[in-house]
Amino acid sequence: MYLSNFQEFKIYIVNLTDLARDALHIYAGLAVFFIVAFFHHRQLKSSWAIWATIIIAVGAELFDARDDLINYGYWRVGASVHDIINTVFWPFIIWLMVRFKIFKG
Repeated sequence: MYLSNFQEFKIYIVNLTDLARDALHIYAGLAVFFIVAFFHHRQLKSSWAIWATIIIAVGAELFDARDDLINYGYWRVGASVHDIINTVFWPFIIWLMVRFKIFKG
């Protein structure tokens, strides 16, 4: 089975943290969202933060799609959609809540 550098890095992170892949997708999405929001004028309502999270999630899944095509001969679209939703769900919920002022200080 072919393992790209990206897949080897993901396996290393899974082994290092001893977390499930789904949990790592959630943490990665939140980390990207909060880091970009922090550097973009410390605004959680920043469009840059949510778009960066979406782009990173889709980009990572394109690498996975490439590896799927090499290893299986087809792209496991369902697994990719699952991973993208796991990565983007909570940052999107936080962004919506802040953007539409669900919490009022």
